[in-house]
Amino acid sequence: MSNQLIEYMKIHLISLEQDLEKLQEEMDSIEIGSKEFGQLDIEYNWVSGQIIATRHFLSVADDMIS
Repeated sequence: MSNQLIEYMKIHLISLEQDLEKLQEEMDSIEIGSKEFGQLDIEYNWVSGQIIATRHFLSVADDMIS
């Protein structure tokens, strides 16, 4: 597997984690029952899933290289 792809995935993971932090900050400043909170909650879950998938891909890539 290309080291460039692995490095890209690591950078992408950092970006996703930063996005998740920003979403959490936004959610903390909004009323829980509001429509906007619900939309942010969906996006938060979406980004969380991307983080899980990216970590999995990095783990598999690491196993392939080892």
